Amino acid sequence: MEALHAYNGKQVWLEVASRDSGRRPEAWALIEQLDENERAAALDALADWDFDDARDAITRRFIFRDFSAAFAFMTRVALLSEQQDHHPEWKNVWNRVDILLTTHDAGGLSERDVKLAKAIDALID
Repeated sequence: MEALHAYNGKQVWLEVASRDSGRRPEAWALIEQLDENERAAALDALADWDFDDARDAITRRFIFRDFSAAFAFMTRVALLSEQQDHHPEWKNVWNRVDILLTTHDAGGLSERDVKLAKAIDALID
């Protein structure tokens, strides 16, 4: 399916994936929320991430030397997120990036969040 969008003042056609397109069917499979034991093991493996009990999510704050470095990091995370078809909630203020990961379709923390958190950590290690 294609859709007409405005981009930099020009109209462009972009391909839009739909559930009927046959693309990325794994992204639409049932995603399971981690159980208590799986969550504990995941948190042990993600020492720099904090658990947000109210959201059943993991969070982490990243501090960089300036806005450009923070924005470059966000760009790399965006590319990872697109590859994994799983996107963070995040906020950027100058040199700081706050990331929250949870899986809305699962109603909380899932293996997709753990996988993305590990990939994000690998960007800065």
